[in-house]
Amino acid sequence: MAKLECRLDGAFDVILREIEDGILNGSASASLEDASDFRSGAVRCAVRVFERYSMLGGNRLSMTVTLFDSPEGMFLSAITAGGSNAVFFKLNTFGEGSFLGCVEEIVERFRV
Repeated sequence: MAKLECRLDGAFDVILREIEDGILNGSASASLEDASDFRSGAVRCAVRVFERYSMLGGNRLSMTVTLFDSPEGMFLSAITAGGSNAVFFKLNTFGEGSFLGCVEEIVERFRV
């Protein structure tokens, strides 16, 4: 498992679109598995679950991206999982780190 958490500054819809497009266009095997959006007054939350195939691990991995915006600021959490095919412990997390690196690159210009 790999995780990225950071505060962002910018337009919520623009950042969310950049993340979605960047992930889906960054890998031929990437897919958006599901999405959830919530709004209450000035608070917004978008959750996206992506999957892609990892050549190195020979399996599919997932990444959950949560973008939260409130009057106090915007927060991003991205967590990958599934990057190992071992039974009791993780042998290979390179694919997870690579998948997460895609989001890290996309949001770098929006980081606070």
